[in-house]
Amino acid sequence: MNWDRIEGNWKQLNGHVREQWGRLTDDHFKVLAGRRDCLAGRIQERYGISQDESKKQLAACQKRMKQIN
Repeated sequence: MNWDRIEGNWKQLNGHVREQWGRLTDDHFKVLAGRRDCLAGRIQERYGISQDESKKQLAACQKRMKQIN
């Protein structure tokens, strides 16, 4: 599943993202609206990890979503 599909189906798929990054609030999810770059930044900020690590985690999440769908 490419990120364009994730962004397009954000309402249906954000539950999977919420499972992975529970520290993000409802307000974060409303603002993010599936935008990968914003999500990576929020993950980095809330979890105190590097930009590379947040991108790596997003890639792993994207891979899991591909397996689900």
